Amino acid sequence: MDSGRLTALWARREILQTLVRRDLRVRYARSVLGYLWTIIDPLAMALIYFVIFAVIFKRPDAGHHPYFLFLLVGLLAWQWFSSSVTETSRALLSEAKLVRSTSLPRELWVIRVVIAKGVEYLLSLPILVAFAAFYVISGDASLNWRLVLLPLGLVLQFLVQVGVGLLLAPLTVLVEDTQRVVRIAMRMAFYSTPIIYSLDTVPENLRVVLWFNPMSGVLELYRAGLFDEPLVPQPIVTSVVLALVFLVVGSTVFKRLERSVLKEI
Repeated sequence: MDSGRLTALWARREILQTLVRRDLRVRYARSVLGYLWTIIDPLAMALIYFVIFAVIFKRPDAGHHPYFLFLLVGLLAWQWFSSSVTETSRALLSEAKLVRSTSLPRELWVIRVVIAKGVEYLLSLPILVAFAAFYVISGDASLNWRLVLLPLGLVLQFLVQVGVGLLLAPLTVLVEDTQRVVRIAMRMAFYSTPIIYSLDTVPENLRVVLWFNPMSGVLELYRAGLFDEPLVPQPIVTSVVLALVFLVVGSTVFKRLERSVLKEI
């Protein structure tokens, strides 16, 4: 993304904040439980996977101990990633009239989705804090200095999602099948992301492949301060590189296809 577009986006930051607040209000306006759904969904999924692996198959060693906390970290982060990718892919279509009729930088419509979903993710973190505190008090877990890496994980995930969103948003407008491809890709990506298993349980030849999933490094950063297992630097470095690649490629594609998108919508 060139400096001119970054400057334009920064100048519209108050509008961006307004759009994010609007998205959050619309999301919870007609919901009885509202914000609680942000917590209920990953909690329910964590419980299901815990029962399957730890109770039925008796394989809690699929991830770090305590396994439920391990699952919760991964599922909360995945919820942000999955919802962001899915909704940024149709960000221009869902706001077609505003995209076409306003002079706002069109990247803003993608970034606003990632930020809104990021706010939901941050609002879900208290439940993670509560479970972490429970396990620490019970002696099943211990915190360490690597908790300071969590903000780095947040920034890295944000950059990855913005880059992917900038790539997918114009493609979805021009190629209708993109949304179907995204749905299939997200199902596959879930199981190729170390959410229900840790990288050290994967065969070595396949482990290297999973390093190229940008969420592998992100989850490594999120879990580093909650578990005593050694930090694996390779997926983190790979995720940083991939985040920059997605940003450059996504920005380039978005800029080149912008005129075609405006004609189409």
